[in-house]
Amino acid sequence: MTTQMIILNGGSSSGKTGIVRCLQAVLPDPWLAFGVDSFVDALPAKMQASEAGIEIAADGRVSVGADFRELETAWTEGIVAMAGAGARIIVDDVFLGGAASQQRWQKALGELAVLWVGVKCESAVAAGREVARGDRVQGMAASQADVVHQGVVYDLEVDTTHTESVVCARAVAAHVS
Repeated sequence: MTTQMIILNGGSSSGKTGIVRCLQAVLPDPWLAFGVDSFVDALPAKMQASEAGIEIAADGRVSVGADFRELETAWTEGIVAMAGAGARIIVDDVFLGGAASQQRWQKALGELAVLWVGVKCESAVAAGREVARGDRVQGMAASQADVVHQGVVYDLEVDTTHTESVVCARAVAAHVS
């Protein structure tokens, strides 16, 4: 079955976005990219730092509420609908709930052919990237580095600790059928 979606999961500053950009360059067909950061940016301002929306604690821990989950479900189903309509889709996500997050995607995906990719990075390296970026609460990368992978089943794992995004993208592309 032809791969219709690629879902990359990894903690903050693990290198997912760089891999997505490189995937779009190395894959022979056009692929659309959607990331959880864009979803969060699209939320109404009143849901930022809101118990019902999304809260990022001073230590970088992220918690989400019922309103966030409701909109996330609609976002997920919308992306799946685009794939079902024939678009090739790459998703850059952070499975804060580990296996439960993957199960939410699986419920929406139905019979679509998906390549599940775990993007790993040593916590200290991701934390260094986080500081260099300057657009994240420090501690987010360290708090997410392992928890996002708990119980998640992948077709492929890449590690960006010492591997460039383009090399990881080529490894992913080699698994796209």
